[in-house]
Order: sequence, then C-alpha cells, then structure tokens
Amino acid sequence: MTSELPHAALQTATLDRLFREARTYAYWQDRPVSDDTLHELYELMKFAPTSMNSNPLRITFLRTPEAKARLKPALAEGNMPKVEAAPVTAILAFDRRFFDKLPELYPHVDARALFVGNEPFQEETAFRNSSIQGGYFILAARALGLDCGPLSGFDNDKVDALFFGKDKPNYRSNFLCNLGYGDDSKLRPRGPRLSFEEACELI
Repeated sequence: MTSELPHAALQTATLDRLFREARTYAYWQDRPVSDDTLHELYELMKFAPTSMNSNPLRITFLRTPEAKARLKPALAEGNMPKVEAAPVTAILAFDRRFFDKLPELYPHVDARALFVGNEPFQEETAFRNSSIQGGYFILAARALGLDCGPLSGFDNDKVDALFFGKDKPNYRSNFLCNLGYGDDSKLRPRGPRLSFEEACELI
C-alpha cells in the first residue's frame, strides 16, 4: 500500500513575493504591461476554485488614456491620480447570470436549476465568488511579477452604466485593481497586522 506524499511548501522567496513582501501600490514605474501578460494573468487565475465551478468574475482591462477618462466620473477624488498613473486598471465585476454557464462548467448535476428564480441566492453566490476570484487575481498578478493597487473608492452604479449598460446589463462591478510595476521609493512603512491570537481560534 502506498500513500501520496504531501505537496511541498513553496520556496521562501515565492511566499515573500506573494504575501510577506507584497505591498499595495499607488505610484508606478513608467513601464507598460503587455496584453500577453494580461492574458497570462487570466489563464493562471481561472484555475482557482469557486462554488460549483461558477466562475462569475468578469474583467475589463482599461489600458488607454481614453478608457481611463471614461472611468474618471465614477472615481472618488483621491483615486483619480492613482488610476491615471497606473499602466492598467482592471474593473472586476460579476455576472448575475453566471448560472447560465453551469451546464458547461458543472455538467454532472443540474446546478443551474438551483439559481433560476432565486435572485438573492444568485446575488450572494456571484458576489462572494467574484470576491474570492479577485483575491486569486491579485496573487496571480504578483506571481507574474506585477504589482497591484486594489481600489474600492468609486460609484458602482456609475461604473456599471459607463462600461456595461445595455450590452451587459447583468454585470455588476465589485472592485477596481490597478496593475503595473510599483514605485518602491514612494511606499509608506507597512501597516501592522493582527496576531494569530487576535484573529484566530483553535477549537
């Protein structure tokens, strides 16, 4: 009888890059982010788990000054210069009709039937799982050498009207995330985190 060995832990440098030394950036180097890198980012993060393989996240990458200008009326004033300076700003949204894809994504049971006509369940599942996918998005970006600046200071209704409107009426913005190569020289000292004892309980 054989048993599988546990997965090896990631190397310290990788853990540092993803977590311990990773920062939230508001200032950026003058370096572009290629479309190939954005494709690679999605192709990496899409494999992380979601409830019933629902995959409700939908991403709009704003790469041009014109696209950024469209977003500006929806931003809190303090976030405007951050978006203008970032090479890319991603709108991370969720599709309220994500369950229409379940026959393809989760074919072994009729999962779609669980959501039809149950709007609170649709909204809860879409929001929770798109938020989880947003976390995967940040980790995937860091794994590819990018830095991130997630943002929540914006008007959801305005973003949805400006970028989704009649073409994608079931999309709802969740949060924004600037992408690029951060300027370390302008980082503030890192804020503290809660200790294990403050945040966790062993039962």
